[in-house]
Amino acid sequence: MTTRRARGEGGLHWDESRQRWIATVTVGYTPAGKRIVRKGSGKTKTEARTKLREKIRDYEDGLALVHDGQTVADALTDWLTYGLSTQSENTKANYETLVRSHIVSDLGARKLRDLSATDVDRWLLDKSQHLSTRTLRLLHSLLNRAVNRAMARDKVKRNVVALCAVPTGRVGRPSKSLTLDHAKALLTAAEGSSLHAYIVVTLLTGARTEELRALTWAHVDLTGKPYDDPPVPPSIQVWRSVRADGDTKTKKSRRTLALPARCVTALTTHHERQGEPPAARLVFTTAAGTALDRHNVLRAFRPVVAKAGLDPPGWTPRELRHSFVSLLSDSGVSIEQIADLCGHSGTSVTESVYRHQLRPVLLSGAVVMDRIFDAEA
Repeated sequence: MTTRRARGEGGLHWDESRQRWIATVTVGYTPAGKRIVRKGSGKTKTEARTKLREKIRDYEDGLALVHDGQTVADALTDWLTYGLSTQSENTKANYETLVRSHIVSDLGARKLRDLSATDVDRWLLDKSQHLSTRTLRLLHSLLNRAVNRAMARDKVKRNVVALCAVPTGRVGRPSKSLTLDHAKALLTAAEGSSLHAYIVVTLLTGARTEELRALTWAHVDLTGKPYDDPPVPPSIQVWRSVRADGDTKTKKSRRTLALPARCVTALTTHHERQGEPPAARLVFTTAAGTALDRHNVLRAFRPVVAKAGLDPPGWTPRELRHSFVSLLSDSGVSIEQIADLCGHSGTSVTESVYRHQLRPVLLSGAVVMDRIFDAEA
């Protein structure tokens, strides 16, 4: 006589159609009173019971895999749809393009629960042959965030993407800066163009393009307070940007920059051309008076570069900021002062991002000592 199984041990039966043992157990009930059943199958009774115990353990740990058919593409689509509510439309479009082009096309059909760290490592290594390290890091971040969201919703046990390191990709286009002669030629070539004031202010203040595109006349002071003690020079208040939240990149980026005389002249002329615009109007706009985007700026920038005798595809507006750093460094301005003017939280950012534009100041000690001891000789 067989012994009756105790309550909670579940059932075990042979499925003729599948030719497998099926172990089942009721683990709970839905709010509607329907039983929640977990099943495990195997070629032997022991294998079936082992599979069932794994399912029960997953359920009790709060990691029940109720979406066994979930794919990597499903997780990415869910994240793109619901996980980017605070991002700008441009950022969303950029992320979606990267996801569709580089992740879904390679890993999208893979079942999420079957995705392994080895799969991700191989995918990243293959991409490293064609993409820059920065792009690889972004792709890894996008996939990681999508799988994290899926894990938080009980669609996968763990995030294997977080276990993978990002390899070094192809070397990107190195940053560069204008020489003093090239900078002068560019300023001359910009005269009379729609981008004249923009180029002058960017090159002579080092403000980011995202900051200048959000600048309004309310934050421009073209006269200053010359009779105050001490005098207050003309300035621009870099307090906003075109980012999704309207704030600057960091808290330190929120700064007020004194305007060189050439900037004051260019902005005064620009102000007059706009017909005494209201304070709330953007300083730099398209011919139609709408806000500039990076494509507008690049299109208007390239003819100026060509007129200056430079290679248009080889230069972008962001390199005006690099040139600002380089020209200051060549003139002996300390890295601490340059970091403050650039709105960096510390000199480490300035050194890492603009290392090619900084003069090798460590040599200055030897130069000074030679001068001292030559004088005494």
